[in-house]
Amino acid sequence: MFLAIALSIAILLGWQFVVRPMLPAPPAPVVTSTPEPSAGQKPAATASAAAMTATAAVPREVPRVAIDAPRVHGSIALLGARIDDVVLRDYRETIAPDSPQVRVLEPAADAQPYYVQFGWTLPPGAAAVKLPDGNSLWTATSPGALTATHPLTLAWDNGAGLAFEIAISIDDNYMFQVSQSVRNGTAASVDLLPWARIKRDYTPTTEGYYILHEGMLGVLNGRLQETKYSDAKKTGEAHDGVAYSATSTGGWAGFTDKYWLVALVPDQTLASAVNFRHVSIDGHDGYQVDLATAAPQAVAAGATATASTRLFAGAKVVRLLDRYESADNIPNFDKAVDFGWFYFLTKPMFYALDFLYGLFGNFGLAIMGLTICVKALFFPLANKAYRSMSRMKTLAPKIQALRERLKDDPAKMQSEMMALYRAEKVNPASGCLPMVVQIPVFFSLYKVIFVTIEMRQAPFFGWIHDLSAIDPTNIFNLFGLLPFDPGELTPFLHLGVWPVIMGITMWLQQKMNPPPPDPVQAKMFQFMPLIFTFMLARFPAGLVIYWSWNNTLTVLQQWLIMRQTRRLSATPARG
Repeated sequence: MFLAIALSIAILLGWQFVVRPMLPAPPAPVVTSTPEPSAGQKPAATASAAAMTATAAVPREVPRVAIDAPRVHGSIALLGARIDDVVLRDYRETIAPDSPQVRVLEPAADAQPYYVQFGWTLPPGAAAVKLPDGNSLWTATSPGALTATHPLTLAWDNGAGLAFEIAISIDDNYMFQVSQSVRNGTAASVDLLPWARIKRDYTPTTEGYYILHEGMLGVLNGRLQETKYSDAKKTGEAHDGVAYSATSTGGWAGFTDKYWLVALVPDQTLASAVNFRHVSIDGHDGYQVDLATAAPQAVAAGATATASTRLFAGAKVVRLLDRYESADNIPNFDKAVDFGWFYFLTKPMFYALDFLYGLFGNFGLAIMGLTICVKALFFPLANKAYRSMSRMKTLAPKIQALRERLKDDPAKMQSEMMALYRAEKVNPASGCLPMVVQIPVFFSLYKVIFVTIEMRQAPFFGWIHDLSAIDPTNIFNLFGLLPFDPGELTPFLHLGVWPVIMGITMWLQQKMNPPPPDPVQAKMFQFMPLIFTFMLARFPAGLVIYWSWNNTLTVLQQWLIMRQTRRLSATPARG
């Protein structure tokens, strides 16, 4: 059982950290600005789809209005009214203090276009009306930057009686509030569909782990919908660019990276048509998440129609997402963090770590504190198992005598061994129980360390400056004394200090356990510490620290139990 567990972990997790880095990297995508569809290109299925997927070539220098909020800064392009320049003040690309701040949205003329637009389109069959598009130059009606206390209003007039406005505000974190309005100064009613879209005009490089979703996602009709870029391309090419489509009342949709989210949150009381799209023009891939009101808005002569949408563009801070979910009634907004199938266990694990972090001020110490709590929780079960294992070790001479005496009669040997176990009240499989009950904890902690931004670049002590990254030391270059990185030759040649500590503690724990009765299994068990040492060398340092500390506590617990068992065995019976 122990061997099956170990091999399962090695297969499920080791692949991502050992085999995947050795695979050839995919070619870097070629990025260009996507032009307007030409007359010879296939038209979109409806006027709404055509308006929302068309992208105009954007010059590099365009008029802008600054964004200067507490946690983000950047700018908004007045050409096309694009929110296309959002930089996070609190996060940097690397642990270096002078590394660039993380950019979430990027202008259409840059290398990785990623931006948000709001607009209007006509329903199919409606009379032609001039509407703003990607080449429309908007005017900021109030001077100054967009701040948490100073909203921004953009205006554009079609010169034929329709006046459009986009009012934008931002809170102290990452949520924009966008209100689109149109005033009808004509003599006739006009039907319009207000829409919003997030465009990513390139294929981003993803982490590539099966336990982490990166791509399009949303909660629509109460269900989480996830679409990878590769799936969006495959499905979109077969369905006129549409990879997924739904009509949902409330919900949200957008793009997720490992730590960052850009998502549109429509009016939760209205039905919206939501699409995940793959856009391919001139052979270049792009992706889009868009939403529009499910039914056209009739703007009567002399009247004004409005539509409100929120935009989240920032870091996936768990407690912040929870706050938006509760305060703004955004359903399952915390599922932007990929807590996985074991959400019911993984998220409480995060809260426990976050609580301990508040006590200790260090996530490494929080992990060690959590390990103690887990050990205490399972102490009765583990204590019983370790006592049984200790008695198993005292039975080793009798078992060996049975094996030698009945080596030519395996069936009888097995029968007498089981009788001996029953007589001594020993369960030979009891040693597996502590390992089995810890598997859900291990996977949940692994998920928390790997996907939550709170763990990103969280330092421990000494050389561990990022608990979510692998141990940076390497014994194969004498911990940096030799001027080369063996890990560049093969991931198997990266072995840090903490994985070595983990291997030693695992070896000590193994030495305290009775060997398996089967000699072949016993030989295989001898190699398990070595196998796990190299396998966990590619895991986040925080997880290796957890495993090492857990092994250390286990060794201490077993030593105390074995000492007590020997004392009781040596005490002569009274009477």
